[in-house]
Amino acid sequence: MHGRLKVKTSEEQAKAKRLEREQKLKLYQSATQTVFQKRQAGELDESVLELTSQILGANPDFATLWNCRREVLQQLEAQKSPEELAALVKTELGFLESCLRVNPKSYGTWHHRCWLLSRLPEPNWARELELCARFLEVDERNFHCWDYRRFVATQAAVPPAEELAFTDSLITRNFSNYSSWHYRSCLLPQLHPQPDSGSQGRLPEDVLLKELELVQNAFFTDPNDQSAWFYHRWLLGRADPQDALRCLHVSRDEACLTVSFSRPILVGSGTETLLLMVDESPLAVEWRTPDGRTRPSHVWLCDLPAASLNDQLPQHTFRVIWTAGDAQKECVLLKGRQEGWCRDSATDEQLFRCELSVEKSTVLQSELESCKELQELEPENKWCLLTIILLMRALDPLLYEKETLQYFQTLKAVDPMRAAYLDDLRSKFLVENSVLKMEYAEVRVLHLGHKDLTVLCHLEQLLLVTHLDLSHNRLRALPPALAALRCLEVLQANDNTIESLDGVANLPRLRELSLCNNRLQQPTVLQPLVSCPKLVLLHLQGNPLCQAVGASEHLAELLPSINSILT
Repeated sequence: MHGRLKVKTSEEQAKAKRLEREQKLKLYQSATQTVFQKRQAGELDESVLELTSQILGANPDFATLWNCRREVLQQLEAQKSPEELAALVKTELGFLESCLRVNPKSYGTWHHRCWLLSRLPEPNWARELELCARFLEVDERNFHCWDYRRFVATQAAVPPAEELAFTDSLITRNFSNYSSWHYRSCLLPQLHPQPDSGSQGRLPEDVLLKELELVQNAFFTDPNDQSAWFYHRWLLGRADPQDALRCLHVSRDEACLTVSFSRPILVGSGTETLLLMVDESPLAVEWRTPDGRTRPSHVWLCDLPAASLNDQLPQHTFRVIWTAGDAQKECVLLKGRQEGWCRDSATDEQLFRCELSVEKSTVLQSELESCKELQELEPENKWCLLTIILLMRALDPLLYEKETLQYFQTLKAVDPMRAAYLDDLRSKFLVENSVLKMEYAEVRVLHLGHKDLTVLCHLEQLLLVTHLDLSHNRLRALPPALAALRCLEVLQANDNTIESLDGVANLPRLRELSLCNNRLQQPTVLQPLVSCPKLVLLHLQGNPLCQAVGASEHLAELLPSINSILT
């Protein structure tokens, strides 16, 4: 145990202790063997309860023996009178309590107690709540006990307000209580349900502001305790977005309709259903993912018959109905146009951040300043640094972009063990900012070069992008989700560390691809490019595969449809 001095023992004392342990082990093994023999023979009687009590009383974490006790109790239920059964249950509850005193974090003991009480006609739930309070008095961070308390509170229909008050009392006593903070995140949405927000929805503003004040007191009291910082991050978080069709695109050239969703879905028999209406008439189509794999995807597409693209009519209207998501989107293809689309705005729909009221913005701004003051006092506190970044993201990601990058650099120096995670998080934020800037500029060109990116995300938001620059980053691969960029014509990914091109497949409009100074080793890694029918120009200078003898001939044979391959 921590804080206890080691007491030296003589050789004689050590020998006596060893003999005592050996004797206990023999008794333990003998009792265990007897229990298994009786179980195998079907002799599930009270003697098995006695034997398992001897073993579990010393070692409550023997899961098989708890199963044996349940089998015995189930058999005795049919044999005992109600009075005898009540006495047996009372004895069992007392035994369980003694086991918890041996090990308050025994999975098997807490689970057995749940099972036992679930079978009683009128359990004494008030007594169980008192039991939880006693054990949490000893260790307020015993998550096994917290889990049991949530079970009891649910079974006893304890009002969420009462449970919230209980968490208040424990947090007030000790801020370092992750389970109490977590329980609050479960209780508050129940107490203050918001329309269309689901069980994990965000809170009303007045409640949120009070919680922010409470958690700020916590992390100023003990800046190095992570539990309050985690709860603060939940408060800053967002509810899952409502189901929606983000973008609908129709191409006359490819005779194809593409739709992107707010979350990955699986379309098919027995799963999600998509209905396509063309000029208000239903059209039966086969849906597929851009990369051809049958798995949940943000983007789905289908081929269109020639009749639905007849250029003799002034226009065609396409409407996709997502029945499970209770959502739909419509776009128009005008006569003489080769494509038409309708998409949600990343800014209008608050895809990357929540819209802030003046009051909430003022509170978050105050918190940001307070965290900066705390960071000056605790310059190596990683939780404070991360929270500063998240607060700046919540307030205005573009305004604070430069400052955010500086804090990322400081945080990586303070917490080098999580450098890869921080690089990916930084990359995610930069991609989000770039998407917002592209929308503000009303262009279909996205520049992500020279940003030190380690990962690509939100590719489903780039369905309409025609030119993408990924050069001078730290990308090791182009992910399969890149196939969602159905309008992409030019892709530049020079000066990365790319080894795989699995994501550069089935891009119907890709004409030019530049992959100079990467780590492409063998010509075979270029095989996915065969599926890009319009690709005519490929830049490969500076890759290891260009050094091989006969590389140009091999590439020309592998990719005969590409007019110019520069090595």
